[in-house]
Amino acid sequence: MSAKTSRRLINIATVISIIIFIGLGWYWYSLGIFNSQEAMQAYLSDKQVTGPFIFILIQIIQVVFPVIPGGITLVVGVVFFGPFWGFWYNYIGIGIGSIINFFLARYYGKEFILKIVSEKTYNKYIGKVKNQRAFDWFFALAILFPVAPDDLLCLIAGLTKMSFKKFLMVIILLKPWTILVYSLALDQVIKWIMQLFGG
Repeated sequence: MSAKTSRRLINIATVISIIIFIGLGWYWYSLGIFNSQEAMQAYLSDKQVTGPFIFILIQIIQVVFPVIPGGITLVVGVVFFGPFWGFWYNYIGIGIGSIINFFLARYYGKEFILKIVSEKTYNKYIGKVKNQRAFDWFFALAILFPVAPDDLLCLIAGLTKMSFKKFLMVIILLKPWTILVYSLALDQVIKWIMQLFGG
């Protein structure tokens, strides 16, 4: 399969996944889980074990194969599991996905990355690896702050001389902060929406 065809299929899958999530959102709204904490707890009561496992798996998949926008899954995590557990499930899934990306790029190289992103996007960031020390700092700051495509940078990191130990330390120490901020902010937005629709 050519890189162009692969990216086209990913784009189609992205559109389909968005439509599916919109449909699920409407279904969940019809159940009243967005304006009733009791309804949400009742919906999750039979999913206490499978729910987190499935959600973490979805997060891993959306990092490795970006067919689902990451912002959507972050929201879903906070909506269904609250800011605390939503943060942890988001972080575990995204962290595992990031590690997988690192090794996929290290093993399969540039050709694999070009099956996911365009060459223009790839070239925009690959130039930053000319200086390994500068890239290490750029990568760490990009992971800490939401200013760059983290998933792509994890792939590019796999092409560099960055050791897995250094990569893992960045993911462990810096990645949680952005997710934590998103989780807390989303929690406040969700509470506001519940109050708005709950009257």
